Amino acid sequence: MSLPNVAYFSMEIAMDQSLKTYSGGLGFLAGSHMLSAGYLGMPMVGVTMLWSYGYYDQRIGHDGKVEVAYIRKYYDFLKDLNVSTTVDIFGEKVKVKAYYVAPELFGACPVYLLTTDIEENSEWARSISHKLYDGNEKIRIAQETVLGVAGVRILQQIGYKFDVIHMNEGHALPAAFELLRQNNGDLKAVKRQTVFTTHTPVAAGNEVHWVDTLMDGGFFAGCSRETAVELGGENFSLTVAALRMSRIANAVSQLHGLVANKMWEWVDGRCPIRAITNAVNLHYWQDKRIKNAQTPEALLEAKREMKVELFDYVASVAGKRFNPDVLTITWARRFADYKRAWLILLDEERITKLLNEDKIQIIFAGKFHPDDVIGKETFNKILNRSHSMKNVAVLPGYELQLSGMLKRGSDIWLNTPLRPFEASGTSGMSANANGALHFSTYDGWTVEGTFDGLNGYTIEYPEIDDEMPWEERHWKDHECMMDKFENVIIPTYYENKAEWAKLMQQAVRTSEAYFNSDRMVVEYYNRLYKPIAHNDACSGEEKKEIKISTTPTFDAWIYSNIK
Repeated sequence: MSLPNVAYFSMEIAMDQSLKTYSGGLGFLAGSHMLSAGYLGMPMVGVTMLWSYGYYDQRIGHDGKVEVAYIRKYYDFLKDLNVSTTVDIFGEKVKVKAYYVAPELFGACPVYLLTTDIEENSEWARSISHKLYDGNEKIRIAQETVLGVAGVRILQQIGYKFDVIHMNEGHALPAAFELLRQNNGDLKAVKRQTVFTTHTPVAAGNEVHWVDTLMDGGFFAGCSRETAVELGGENFSLTVAALRMSRIANAVSQLHGLVANKMWEWVDGRCPIRAITNAVNLHYWQDKRIKNAQTPEALLEAKREMKVELFDYVASVAGKRFNPDVLTITWARRFADYKRAWLILLDEERITKLLNEDKIQIIFAGKFHPDDVIGKETFNKILNRSHSMKNVAVLPGYELQLSGMLKRGSDIWLNTPLRPFEASGTSGMSANANGALHFSTYDGWTVEGTFDGLNGYTIEYPEIDDEMPWEERHWKDHECMMDKFENVIIPTYYENKAEWAKLMQQAVRTSEAYFNSDRMVVEYYNRLYKPIAHNDACSGEEKKEIKISTTPTFDAWIYSNIK
């Protein structure tokens, strides 16, 4: 059986620092997917948006607070395909133009970028592709309509014959409705061509809009209101409709597979949800000095060298002089409240003692959504506190380049989400690949890839699955984390370098063994795009009887054996 041609639709794809069409983790993951597909020569293309202003530029203003700046981006390396289509959006005929990222540019599979920011459109229509995840509801709906509806039409115009459309999150759902329109309402025909990845149990990542607003925005590609309501409800859920319009779906870690199946079990007519654990592209993320370090001594030397490089950057940006011989902890990811950037600072006296004694250094970095008031306030509070705290630095502009520098120059990569809200997380995987030990709450990919005392550390305790108020949970997690820092991590780092080097080595090996997106892309082909067990991917009369072992599937085993 030949491999199917796959079109991977994602609102953001992070392939290179020079092309700022991403915001954070979802884009980093999509970029790794495209890079590995290109490296492996898989028959796949990416479809995304060309954001005129990117997500936003994050910097510190003259008042000492974080600033959201929108600076127009210009690229001279994109190929103009001279291909366009028109989509009806909120009563306007909006023209959508396509550009092309050639495989030889970044090593990815071919990627097509869509824009409405062209002279033929009105000012409002041009603004659709200005800012990634625009906070205006109508603009946001228009963005999704362009990605899905125009994306399908552009691929058809250039002659790319896709067998499968992969919707990376619900943003791309209009692609399925465009297929429904083209197949005269035949939902079975749509399901044969559509698969879906759900990325988060957090409400903000599972969009809901009133069905009539979506109708006006062209989201349903001309399909009837009745059909839309049947698929997603009047208060229309993108995730629910995607589960009903896809042949098969996947969660992004084994634990998330359990959470997602429980979360959406009430959805009649939903497709199966498998678990395919996220991964990162090691060809992009892993520093060759780490990869080539053959001895524990060489590994420690490479890490110290990379710390010196990072600390030169810290000094130039934050005015802090860090010591490469001091244990360096980094918390760097999206500043969403459930990720709890503040957790390590919860007991000021306790953390200040470690900082003042030069036992640890802490770096914070990450972007918040421009409309996330709590995220912005958290960033500013930590930034303000860092000015008066020894050995604490906050770095703005968390993008691919800074992310790579931090992963190379950190000893501990700290991950503190409130369980079970982190579906997967990938930053710790690329940190591991560079010899930074992952220290995390027992959530997301940590459950299957961070083994306490072997290749990193976990925040676990006997009551981890007990019901308790969130405030109590925060303090429990904090106490466990600090106890481990004080009694295990710090003593090992300073008093047993051989053991520390061994932990680093095992972190690198774990990353290389499984958390490489080359593995992930192959697994997507085998479990989502062309499932080996065809009866897993079809329904009703389309099922084929295939005699296979009666051994439970891995997903079923996980469900039975992991809380």
